[in-house]
Amino acid sequence: MGKGGGCVPSKKKFPKTTTTVAAAEDDVNIPETPPPTTTNAATDEPVITKTSSDPTRNLKLLIVFYSMYGHVEGLARRMKRGADSVDGVEAVLYRVPETLPDDVLAKMWAPHKDDSIPVIGSPLELTGADGFLFGFPTRYGCMAAQMKAFFDSTGQLWKEQKLAGKPAGFFVSTGTQGGGQETTAWTAITQLAHHGMLFVPIGYTFGAGMFKMDSARGGSPYGAGVFAGDGSREPSETELALAEHQGQFMAATVKKLARG
Repeated sequence: MGKGGGCVPSKKKFPKTTTTVAAAEDDVNIPETPPPTTTNAATDEPVITKTSSDPTRNLKLLIVFYSMYGHVEGLARRMKRGADSVDGVEAVLYRVPETLPDDVLAKMWAPHKDDSIPVIGSPLELTGADGFLFGFPTRYGCMAAQMKAFFDSTGQLWKEQKLAGKPAGFFVSTGTQGGGQETTAWTAITQLAHHGMLFVPIGYTFGAGMFKMDSARGGSPYGAGVFAGDGSREPSETELALAEHQGQFMAATVKKLARG
């Protein structure tokens, strides 16, 4: 499926309307600004990006990840803790489907995955969320094939621009310090761009923890990260704390965008 066409600007125009506001002596007519729109690539119809207008429901932040040896999963669990600490936001963990057969995973010494975290059933489940955190290990500076396969399955959502305007961030795992802590995240931004999504990095909002040099630490301004080494290294407390911070930061951002 070719996606090079991107979004085609709509030729339709919104009718101009006015709202009358009572001033001290005279009525003032103020033009109303139409809501921001994107274009459905399949029908050339405008797509209006809606945010939550129900102040009583919890906003939903999906933490969707792929983890072969558990390093990304460790970050994801800690990220959920941070997100759940923000009032009015509910974080939900999902795995993406595995693409490798069991016998290949066994030869790679991949441990059994925890069944308490479900595999996301369909890309359509993304439409019900208010924001996202996507996590994956690196493969030569890019996301792992399992996560790429999941993004490739979102073609219908892309055609209808169902995710346009929704915020998303990344977190990663690499084998070495030069293995892609930054490039793995920024090469993934293309997925968000084609969907019209908003990339939300953490910058240096973690404060002093971003400047610690006394030990090896994953993570970057793009998002939380962990060094896996040969697979035996576990995430450090600093790496986990950064993940928790990113979860809290993204949840607060989702809340700010959705409810102003």
